[in-house]
Amino acid sequence: MENLAHAQKEYTAFKERGLSLDITRGKPSVEQLDLSADLLTNVTNETATAADGTDTRNYGGLKGLTELREIFSPLLQVPTQQLFAQGNSSLVLMSQVLQFHLLHDSPDGTAWAGKKRAILCPVPGYDRHFGLAESLGFELIPIEMDDEGPVLEQVAEYASRDDVKGMWVVPAYSNPTGINVSPERAQALAEMPASADFKLFWDNAYALHHLDDNNQAPVLDILDVCSKAGNPNRVWIFASTSKVTQAGAGVAFIGSSQQNMEWYESCLSPTCIGPDKINHLRHARFFRSADGVRAHMQAHAAILQPKFELVEKVLDRDLGSIEGVSWTQPHGGYFITLTVPHGTASRIVELAAQAGVKLTPAGSTHPYGEDPTDSIIRLAPSMPTLEELEVAIEGLVACVRAAVAERTEG
Repeated sequence: MENLAHAQKEYTAFKERGLSLDITRGKPSVEQLDLSADLLTNVTNETATAADGTDTRNYGGLKGLTELREIFSPLLQVPTQQLFAQGNSSLVLMSQVLQFHLLHDSPDGTAWAGKKRAILCPVPGYDRHFGLAESLGFELIPIEMDDEGPVLEQVAEYASRDDVKGMWVVPAYSNPTGINVSPERAQALAEMPASADFKLFWDNAYALHHLDDNNQAPVLDILDVCSKAGNPNRVWIFASTSKVTQAGAGVAFIGSSQQNMEWYESCLSPTCIGPDKINHLRHARFFRSADGVRAHMQAHAAILQPKFELVEKVLDRDLGSIEGVSWTQPHGGYFITLTVPHGTASRIVELAAQAGVKLTPAGSTHPYGEDPTDSIIRLAPSMPTLEELEVAIEGLVACVRAAVAERTEG
């Protein structure tokens, strides 16, 4: 009981500090947002004409501004003609694609509405992917991840079913584990026997968010891989500048095969006259080139890397000796996954909230918010200052110690 008493005393002391800290979501810090402040003033009424003569203040241009698409084409491994730049949210584009498939016959099958439908969900994974699909009536089927991506045997078990319409994939620095899909696994997913309209929803949300210049995950040319595998229409690619420039005023991108993009444009055109080309022009002028984007991302890394290193240092120092506790050490992205002894994650999150530290709800990394082991906690180090982050993680340590002691000795 001595360990329990000590852990409870440590937790009580932290709770009495009366803190209010939030590490729930991967929001850019103010310092990161300031990196792109110039794009807010680089277009005026007199300079709103794009390089190709487009008056960005007017209607039209459903695909988005060409000069911005040309900058991001090599970064995302999508030909410019097959890459559309749209509004500020890639999640909206994912919603569009799912809804278009529900409502319209596609090049590979009939409309999905009115049919039983399911989607594969690698876990731990991104809660907004899961919530979006659930809201549209998809059954969520969890798929385990290994060090190379979704476990192929589990994917193959479901992919040939007519009702399984696709799978979410975050190929680089996945949310929340930081796992990178290997080229071999990507090829296997492209070649895998599946129903004719099975899709890979390939979310390159973190593809440019490297932390370490020496360990950069490559952006896989999944379009080429799928084409060579004989399944050119299998993949939809998404990305955005939400964590690159201004989180609420970035630009989202969608790409796929030529046939898919022609179909997408035909579905989109009745709903939209054109995206915000002024914002596209702001971004094109701010970045100037693909190399400009890469340089900008190095500035982000200089801010983020010390925060990740701090979290790993505190966890190693204070939790490294506790059995059943481990954490990821990603080379990019926005998250660290903390694994705790089974059955303690919910209690840790509860204790942290009571002490003034908000964590992502336990279970949010799994479909329907249900982590069967209650052992996964997603940490988002980006938004707090280093000083705030250190306090928050030290408080998290106290919560972990208290919850583990309660379970083993209480």
